[in-house]
Amino acid sequence: MRTIAILTRALVLLLIGLIPAGVAGAAYAGTPSPESGTSSASRDQAARVALIGVPGLRWSDLDREATPHLWQLAGESAIGSLSVRAVGSATCPADGWLTVSAGIRSSVGERCLPEAPQAQGQGALVSRTFGADAHADAAGRLGQAIHDAGLCTTAVGPGAALALADHAGRVDAYAATPEDLPADGWSRCPVIAVDVDAAVRPYLASGGLSDEASVPAALRAEAVRAADREVGEVLAKLPADATVLVAGLSDRDRTPHLRVAMLRTPRERTDAAGQERTDAGGLRVGSDSTRRDDMVTLPDITATVLAVAGLSAPGVVMGLPWTASTGHAAPAADAVGELVAADLAGQTVRDMTGAFFTGFAIVQVLFYVSAYLLLRRNHPRGRSVLRAAALAVAALPVSTYLVNMFPWVRAPLPALAVVAGALAFDAAIVCVALAGPWRRALLGPGSVVAAITGLVLVADLVTGTTLQLNGVMGYTGVVGARYYGMGNIPNALFATSVLFLGAVMAQWLIGRGHRRAAVAAVVALGAACVAFEAWPGVGSKFGGTIGFVSAIVVTAVLVAGRRLSAPRLALICAGGATVSLTVAFLDHLRPAADQTHLGRFIGQALDGNAVPQIQQKLEAMLRTFGNANLLPIVVAALAFLVFAWCNPAKVTAGALPMAFARAPMLRAGLAGALVSGVVGTLASDSGIAVLSMTLALAVPLALAASVRALELGPARPAGEAPSPSSTGTWPARGA
Repeated sequence: MRTIAILTRALVLLLIGLIPAGVAGAAYAGTPSPESGTSSASRDQAARVALIGVPGLRWSDLDREATPHLWQLAGESAIGSLSVRAVGSATCPADGWLTVSAGIRSSVGERCLPEAPQAQGQGALVSRTFGADAHADAAGRLGQAIHDAGLCTTAVGPGAALALADHAGRVDAYAATPEDLPADGWSRCPVIAVDVDAAVRPYLASGGLSDEASVPAALRAEAVRAADREVGEVLAKLPADATVLVAGLSDRDRTPHLRVAMLRTPRERTDAAGQERTDAGGLRVGSDSTRRDDMVTLPDITATVLAVAGLSAPGVVMGLPWTASTGHAAPAADAVGELVAADLAGQTVRDMTGAFFTGFAIVQVLFYVSAYLLLRRNHPRGRSVLRAAALAVAALPVSTYLVNMFPWVRAPLPALAVVAGALAFDAAIVCVALAGPWRRALLGPGSVVAAITGLVLVADLVTGTTLQLNGVMGYTGVVGARYYGMGNIPNALFATSVLFLGAVMAQWLIGRGHRRAAVAAVVALGAACVAFEAWPGVGSKFGGTIGFVSAIVVTAVLVAGRRLSAPRLALICAGGATVSLTVAFLDHLRPAADQTHLGRFIGQALDGNAVPQIQQKLEAMLRTFGNANLLPIVVAALAFLVFAWCNPAKVTAGALPMAFARAPMLRAGLAGALVSGVVGTLASDSGIAVLSMTLALAVPLALAASVRALELGPARPAGEAPSPSSTGTWPARGA
């Protein structure tokens, strides 16, 4: 038994031993790159960089005829999508410029447009009254880093002044418009920013963002043309050796979108023969902060400006420099079309998420009501229908990821294509689950659904999370909560599927008299999956890892036949938190350019700047408990589970206790899933969404096994040789 006890506690030690080896090795293997900004620069040595901010500009605004300057620049640049998420759901221009200034997501409060600075000689002084937002104290990091290196800044327009002001609010040279800046002012300083706000001004009502529908189409088009003309004037005045960044660094109405990001370096303006280029061949711009080669974030702009100038970014800057990628070989027109489609995909998912989860909640509630009625009647045909329905409900979440293997965004009705595709995959998975010899086993069909769910999510992590991105149960760059790795809802599904499969393995081994091997199998499977999920740059999961580690250990303890006391459960959860913090800290030890959001969060915590982020996540978690879509799923699933256990004869005709009697390890896996869901709920900003998705997979799988147990009848008396199907394992061929 001591061996069993050691195995059940080995998970934490295994992770602490294995993960540091890879993370620490990576920390010493890399060498600083020019993009990481490791050297200081003098006024003469600094490269020239110009940031042109066009708040509200998105790729669908560009047109060869209507916006010729922006269109030509897109052909000369590496282009991508800019996620402008700051603090709120929609980002005002002032918030966008302040985020560039601070290097972290920030907000000025209620003001939407930046205030005009106060003239001070040739420069200006920006007001330090930024409202009540806690992130506003970080303002000035970009300008201060430039001034600390002995360089000067030139700002054109109020937003540009806000971005380049140092901690004291100073900008070295300032002009309200491009016409007001003298000809020699464009080359005076190596860092220049220009605020082109023409595209967003028609959308400002009473100081805030209005709905796009409230602005006439003709006015919208003219605003974009005016912005294009101003960008053309700025490009004509900039020195030829300047690296140019164009960023649509805010929303222009109350609906968030992906915005324009362009990066033109001097070498990209000419080809090998020295002729001026008119098409950059579909280059993309991305960053390591999103782990995508066609998407960047607002804080990345801060890091990029400093990196181009040859300066080091302060450690608290959450962004990483933009990088150009040649992985996409396409003409500029096709490249722009792809970025327009990416925004449309994100918008479609964002718009349909509420309706989808409402429908999903209705299906869940109706399913449990139907299960109650069918089990009370206990009709053979009703049992068959209920088993198939339980598997269909359990398979629906993974089907929403599989549909992203196809370009549904190009369908005439993208939202309808998503739903139809998900239902088609759902039906296919149910057919597979009920088609093979495993269909006769107690846990066979559920194992198929769980295995498909787990394998799909693992494959998605390995291939760059193209299935979770723009999935209705995943995440989008439009919302900007996550850009890569394992999302909170996928994490709940992944943990539940692994725990169910662990219980199946344990049942198979215990049925053959190998309890110690069963414990070892649960620990080994859990350790491998947790390490995969928590690994920085792969799963990059923090809060979910706490719940997953705790759940694996709880399951192993129950498989070992030990009781689970409250103190032991608290100790297990503390161990899960230790694993997550260890992974994040080791990620923080790597070079800044290689860190994920886990390591950068530790850096914020060490610098005392993590409190606002923790507060935001806590508030987001608490708000989810009032979610009208998620709460019914939790209430219905838990109510069915509790009443089925307390009143089996009335609720399920004894099916659930019968399943536990035939496959006792099913109870261990279900208990582990509940621990994962509850701890994950408290440790993530998705809150009750984690528990709802845990129950949405775990309870239907348990119910499918219960229906099969009801078909098989009561468990055999003690001492009688059990059949393979009665113990939850797959029958032999021909059985």
